[in-house]
Amino acid sequence: MDLKLFGEVFVTLIVIMDPPGMVPIFLALTGTLAARERNRAGTQAVALAFGVIVVFAVAGQNLLDYLHVDLPALQGAGGLLLILIALELLTGRTGDPNQQVTSNIALVPLGTPLLAGPGAIVATMLFVQRSDGAADYVAVAVGIVAAMAVVWLVLRFSGGIVKVLRPSGIEVLTRIAGLLLAAIAVQLIADAVAAFVQEYTNGG
Repeated sequence: MDLKLFGEVFVTLIVIMDPPGMVPIFLALTGTLAARERNRAGTQAVALAFGVIVVFAVAGQNLLDYLHVDLPALQGAGGLLLILIALELLTGRTGDPNQQVTSNIALVPLGTPLLAGPGAIVATMLFVQRSDGAADYVAVAVGIVAAMAVVWLVLRFSGGIVKVLRPSGIEVLTRIAGLLLAAIAVQLIADAVAAFVQEYTNGG
């Protein structure tokens, strides 16, 4: 196994997914849940993110080509989705709190597009395209698994913070997380627009 390639994959995915930065958003979305449900949400989110990244690593370019979708379009879609979630956090979430909240937040926005977002997907696809031989593919696979394991551990043990924050602290954290998500969403959309402009400028 190519240890250098493994290190590149691992560090790149950790930087992109930013586990410490995920903690306030994760707690804002799951702070009112019981510890068992919160841990379940974290596990589901990491499992989904892992599945999405693996699928795109194996067949991502073919899938996008078949659908005639450019990567900037995927990035813009992720930004729009995050804006909807951010607005819910900033204005206060509504609806029945007992209505499959755990599964919903684990899938969207935690699993995707926060963990398995455009950045992680593109980076993984590039590493796979660079790989040459079984040893490189093994290094990429182990790097993905190791990065996901770190993310899972961070989310798994973030629950202790809830006991310190109390409900009032969770409320404040929810608003802050909403603001952070809104900023991430705007950046994703801005990058997508810039990529489209550059593509059409170069094409013209």
